[in-house]
Amino acid sequence: MADHENYQVAIDILRCHLGMSADEAHKELGIEPAGNKKLNDTQEALIGLTSDS
Repeated sequence: MADHENYQVAIDILRCHLGMSADEAHKELGIEPAGNKKLNDTQEALIGLTSDS
């Protein structure tokens, strides 16, 4: 199991700058989701607030 803290910056870049979901970012990096779904839902909501779409 990968140390997800080491990948957090890469995940954030994929999500914020490329518009990927958390699951898409994990798949792109070849890692398993951390299992902290509540945190991911919060991050999704915050990213939605700053999107220019």
